[in-house]
Amino acid sequence: MEIEDNKLLAEFTSWRVGGAAEKYVAPTSLAELKEAMIFARSNELPITLLGGGSNVLISDEGVAGLLIHTIKLNQIDVLEDQDELLIEAQAGAPKSEVLKIFLKYRLPPAVFLAGLPGDMGGGVVMNAGVGHSVAPREFCEIVKSFDVYTFNPDGDVEERTFDSETVHWSYRKSTNWQPGIITKVRVGWPNQPDDEVLKSVREGNKRRKTTQPLAQPSCGSVFKNPANDHAGRLIEASGLKGMTVGGAQVSEKHANFIVNTGDATAKDIHEVIEKVQAKVSETHSIFLTNEVVYLGKW
Repeated sequence: MEIEDNKLLAEFTSWRVGGAAEKYVAPTSLAELKEAMIFARSNELPITLLGGGSNVLISDEGVAGLLIHTIKLNQIDVLEDQDELLIEAQAGAPKSEVLKIFLKYRLPPAVFLAGLPGDMGGGVVMNAGVGHSVAPREFCEIVKSFDVYTFNPDGDVEERTFDSETVHWSYRKSTNWQPGIITKVRVGWPNQPDDEVLKSVREGNKRRKTTQPLAQPSCGSVFKNPANDHAGRLIEASGLKGMTVGGAQVSEKHANFIVNTGDATAKDIHEVIEKVQAKVSETHSIFLTNEVVYLGKW
């Protein structure tokens, strides 16, 4: 297991911003993940977890302690069943790879997964989902169970398994399983092929290309949708499309996206987020809550 010092992190995030990790490791197996956790505890280093990098804002000042990057924990196994398709994926497996399997079997989870960046572990952590009406539309609808590495009272790493029914799922959040690091996720859906799935995925991809700034670095949707409304509509109605701080800009294409126009810093993006929240609050008396997770020294 290789632990690197002062590893730059911007390349690992979809915003392409952020400083360096004091210490960095990308385990290639669950045994190495366990070793990394024990190393951090033995050296009294705080642990920060980085997955697909699509929903995080890493400070320009970097991240103290040990950053564990799950990008290489990406194994996927298909457990075929006559009545249900079951897939077991390590936490770092991209959602896009699981999408391909559901698409091969022409099953509905492919439709909502097509709109989600990032990895499977992150999908569980934030109960990832889409805003438009499809079924399923959130991770909680496809997750069967997942495994977590956590420290026991003796300081050793143990594995715990959580069935979906024991987890508290809410809008862009899951609880009642922490603390710990998700290692494997098992998802499934009734094995009833639908020939309309491929068409729906194609239509969704076409819609995203025309309505989202996919050619520019972003984190996807920045703000959660308020009840019975859409963050993008509120931001646009507040006259904020195109608003810029440094190299960060509220997208001209979709107001709930903040894009890196080329030389943005994490500080630029953070300032845009705060300005959007302040203006929407002033204009509509609604405070927009971040979907984005902040990592590092803020």
